[in-house]
Amino acid sequence: MTSFGHDVYDDVIVGGGHNGLVAAAYLARAGRSVLVLERLGNTGGAAISTRPFVGVDARLSRYSYLVSLLPAKIVRDLGLEFAVRKRTVSSYTPFERDGRPGGLLVGGGESRTRESFARLSGSEREYESWRAFYGRTGRLAEKVFPTLTEPLPTREELRARIDDEAAWRMLFEEPLGRAVEEHFADDLVRGVVLTDALIGTFADAHDASLVQNRCFLYHVIGGGTGDWDVPVGGMGALTDALAAAARAAGAEIATGHEVVRIETDGRTPAEVTFRTATGEGRVVARTVLVNASPRALAELLGEAPATAPEGAQLKVNMLLRRLPRLRDTSVDPREAFGGTFHIAEGYEQLARAHAEAATGELPSVPPSEIYCHSLTDPTILGPELVERGYQTLTLFGLHTPARLFEKDNQQAREVLLTGTLAQLDAHLAEPITDCLAFDADGRPCIEAKTPLDLERELRLPGGHIFHRDLSWPYAQDRSAAGRWGVGTPYANVLLCGAGAVRGGGVSGVPGHNAAMAVLGH
Repeated sequence: MTSFGHDVYDDVIVGGGHNGLVAAAYLARAGRSVLVLERLGNTGGAAISTRPFVGVDARLSRYSYLVSLLPAKIVRDLGLEFAVRKRTVSSYTPFERDGRPGGLLVGGGESRTRESFARLSGSEREYESWRAFYGRTGRLAEKVFPTLTEPLPTREELRARIDDEAAWRMLFEEPLGRAVEEHFADDLVRGVVLTDALIGTFADAHDASLVQNRCFLYHVIGGGTGDWDVPVGGMGALTDALAAAARAAGAEIATGHEVVRIETDGRTPAEVTFRTATGEGRVVARTVLVNASPRALAELLGEAPATAPEGAQLKVNMLLRRLPRLRDTSVDPREAFGGTFHIAEGYEQLARAHAEAATGELPSVPPSEIYCHSLTDPTILGPELVERGYQTLTLFGLHTPARLFEKDNQQAREVLLTGTLAQLDAHLAEPITDCLAFDADGRPCIEAKTPLDLERELRLPGGHIFHRDLSWPYAQDRSAAGRWGVGTPYANVLLCGAGAVRGGGVSGVPGHNAAMAVLGH
C-alpha cells in the first residue's frame, strides 16, 4: 500500500485535473502539506495532450483544446512555463448563395472583415451592428473578467460594476435570442453569434432558463477580451506545467489512486478513503478540496446525488496529410481553418437541430465547428510531419445531447460522424476523408467522442464538459457558496472543480478560489 509523507495533511485534493493542480500549487507555496489523489495514471483530467493515433508523432489536445478563461494572474503567481498564441483569423463561415460559394471571414484586418460582411449582406449594416454588439460585450468583459479571481460579488455589486443597463439586460435578464435578432438581420451572422452560447450547452436561443446566456457570457469575457487562444505545445503543456509547479512547491501527487469515500462532520479532520490496484487505503486531511463534479462529491459523501446533468457535444480529432481545398477559392484554406470554421451553424439551422435533438432524433443537418491547432502552433507535430505538411483538425459538434446515444452509442456515433463530415464536405472541393493521414496499422487518423464516451473515460457526469450548467459569476446564495463560491455544507470540504461557482472551461479559477478560501483571503 502507498506510503505518504504525512499522517495528517493540511489539504487533500481529490482529482488531479487542472483546477486541482492550481489549488495544490497555491496551497503548497503557502507552506501547507498537500496531497493530490488522482484516479487515472496521469494528471490533467480533460486538459491533456496525447498521441491518439498508433505510431504517429502527433500530440493532440484530445479533449479541451483552446484557452480563454485562464487568468494571466494564475500563470504569473505560479511561475508557469506556459504560453498561448493568438489566431490571426477569428472565424470563417462558408455559405452558398445564388449557386455560388462564398464565406464570411472575420479577421485578417478590419478592411477584410468589413468587405466580407458587405459581400454577404450587400450593405454595411451587419458589420456596423457586429462592431457595436461586440464593442459592448468587450467593455463588459473588461469589467467582469477580473472579478473571477476576486471574492464572489453579489448580483447587485456586479451590476453596479458593469454600469451598463442595456448590456446587463441583454446578457443577464433576457434570452440571448432577443438581442441576436434585434442586432442582426442576416441568418448566417445570427448563427455565428449564437454558437458561443451553445458550446457544451443544449439550449434554444430563447430558452427561459438563460443557460445559453451564461454560456455566452463565459465565452465573451475571457482574458477581458473574449479571445480564444492556442496553447503552445497543446493543452497538456498547461497541466504538465501545473503539476511541475505543485511538486516544486512540495505537493505530493499520487496517480492511480481513486478516492471512493469522504467521511467528515465538517469540524474535525476528514478521512479520505482511496482505492489502488493493490487495495484500499486512508488518509486524514484538515481540508478536502474536490476537483470533481458536484454529483461525484455527493456520492463520495454518501449523500443522494443531484439530478444528473447532460452533456451535448461531439468531439472529433483528425490528422490530415494536407488541408482540404475549399469550394470558395477567394480564401486560403490556411486562413479558413486557422480560426473557427463554422459548419451548418446558421441561426435557423441551429434552431432546427435543437428541435430535432429535443425530440430524441439526431440532427438531420448536424452543426459543428472546426479549427486547426497546428497552423498556429506546429510544435505538437513531429518534425517529419511538419516537413510533409501534415495538419490537425479539431471538430466540436453542437446539439447532440447524451440521450441520443443511450440506446446504441457506437451506432449513433458513426451516424452522427458521417452526417457531420457530409456537412463539411458540402463546402470542400474534395472529401475530407481523402485528406486523412493513416496510422501505423493503416487506419485513418480520426476519432470521435460522444458525451457517453466522455463520461466513461473522464467521469464527466452525463458527459457534461462543465460538470453541470454554468453558473452566473455572482452570488445566488452566498451563505451556501461561501465568500469564494466554492463552499459545501461541510466547512472543511470545498469544491474546486468546474462545477463551482465561476467554474467551467480551462480556467484554473475554481482551483485558485478554493485555495484562497482555505488560506482565509
